[in-house]
Amino acid sequence: MLSIHYKPKSHGFTMSKRDQVLEIVPPNELSFQGPFTSAVSSFMKLKNPSDKKVCFKIKTTAPKRYCVKPNSGVIDPRSEVQIAVSLQPFEYDPTEKNKHKFMVQSLFPPEGEINQDTLWKEMEHDLMDSKLKCVFVMPPGLEINNAEEPKYENTRNVVNQASPPKSGGEGDKGMTEAVTEIKKLNDQLSQLRQENIALKEETLRLKRIAAASEKPTDSPSYSSTTVSAVGPGNENFPTWYIYAALIILVLGVMLGKFFL
Repeated sequence: MLSIHYKPKSHGFTMSKRDQVLEIVPPNELSFQGPFTSAVSSFMKLKNPSDKKVCFKIKTTAPKRYCVKPNSGVIDPRSEVQIAVSLQPFEYDPTEKNKHKFMVQSLFPPEGEINQDTLWKEMEHDLMDSKLKCVFVMPPGLEINNAEEPKYENTRNVVNQASPPKSGGEGDKGMTEAVTEIKKLNDQLSQLRQENIALKEETLRLKRIAAASEKPTDSPSYSSTTVSAVGPGNENFPTWYIYAALIILVLGVMLGKFFL
């Protein structure tokens, strides 16, 4: 059930105001405990110390942000009612000034049947009201974490660029091991890159040797995928044998590095 919206009114004259008959707990402010990523509830009690029935109605300056249950009703003599005020989730900004307020209105209804639809308009001059402000409170731990977060980022950047920190506990020990492992992986990656460059150079050298050993022929059906190689028995080996052997050599070296 949503609460009713009210706006402060300015008048050109002042009228005497009746004292609030209800005892409101808490009397001045409603506190809402963060974080505010989900709905947060606060509670107030309305006590009727008189010998008559008292009608009440609750309004707020921010009706879209709160849900009040019940937001109106009747309190019997010498009894009380508990009001649940639920603050809807929102993105909390500690620098934003909170101006949310609640108003508790009350009046003594006339004898007979009570018509809530017309009662408040007909007895507007007999209204009693009290105002409460809303206070947002973040847990101390969360406030510290939010303030220290930029410092943590700066420290982490320094650790990545400098030598491993001295051991000062379980956290420092884990950070040192992580930095050492990263450095080792970077060294292995650099070595693999150098070996890859060397293999490419060796491949080019073998290609040049193979091209130099080719013998020109007059046959128009000569295939570019075969070369004449000098070897035992003067046998001819296809070029793809050489390429396949080079590929197997490269894969063998790289797989051997990863599995070590």
